[in-house]
Amino acid sequence: MENNIMEDYIVKAVAADDQIRAYAATTRNLVEYARAAHNTSPVATAALGRLLTAGAMMGSMMKGNSDVLTLKIEGTGPIGGIVVTADSHADVKGYVYNPEVLLHANAQGKLDVSGSIGAGMLQVIRDIGLKEPYMGQIALVSGEIAEDLTYYYATSEQTPSSVALGVLMNRNNTVKQAGGFILQLLPDTKDAVIDQLEEKLSHVTSVTDMLDRGMTPEDILEELLGDFGLTILEKVPTRFHCSCSKERVEKAIVSLGEKDLTELAQGDKPVEVNCHFCNTNYQFSPEEMQAILERSRERRLIRNEDGEQANE
Repeated sequence: MENNIMEDYIVKAVAADDQIRAYAATTRNLVEYARAAHNTSPVATAALGRLLTAGAMMGSMMKGNSDVLTLKIEGTGPIGGIVVTADSHADVKGYVYNPEVLLHANAQGKLDVSGSIGAGMLQVIRDIGLKEPYMGQIALVSGEIAEDLTYYYATSEQTPSSVALGVLMNRNNTVKQAGGFILQLLPDTKDAVIDQLEEKLSHVTSVTDMLDRGMTPEDILEELLGDFGLTILEKVPTRFHCSCSKERVEKAIVSLGEKDLTELAQGDKPVEVNCHFCNTNYQFSPEEMQAILERSRERRLIRNEDGEQANE
């Protein structure tokens, strides 16, 4: 990888006497990783990259070590849908349903992310260890993702926010720049602060333009909030990271049940299982499948015996 490419990270900050919370990220490497793993078309790369960037920032807002955020978009457009999950350490992963979608540029000559998604729904699911995860859902307002998340924050969480997300492609269809920012107004923010911030945001061209000019996430927040007394709180690394492994996939296979397991074990060809999130394939030979079946039967036998003893 080129030495002049910035590492992926998120900056957390506050401004205007803690009336504004701010997050800014550069995510070029993780979006390029996703593009290569899923072999996405340019428009699918842009759509997935925007949601991965949002997921990384929103994940970093969570407090608990084991908290998990899921962002899910389902639409009528040719992409079909996008799923992204992130944790509180800003590790993020995701995929699009149809990664090879090709579309003409939109009227502005840009990648038509909105057209690829179409009309549909956005779900935000936060699993913070309670009995039931928190879920918010809205109808998509544009399919541009940043606007949809801005609307989600305003309606589902009553948090006035400004969300900007972008992915800029090279001519060879690799990722040149990716990143975004989320600015949030806390309750009781003064009207003068809101008016001043709206005026500032009206002059922003695009987040990828800022990154392409060599600006860091710190520079972006300084440009947006420098007049408000900006305080940088934390710098957090972010990456595309999938926790799948052959052992985890084996556990999923065991949960299929004896009938399906027996059929798979009786085949003479390897069984291949694909991880949706990182597109890794795991192969299990007929011998491995037979061993999994036998272990599954042993476990079932032990459970049945324990159950009988408990009923005596």
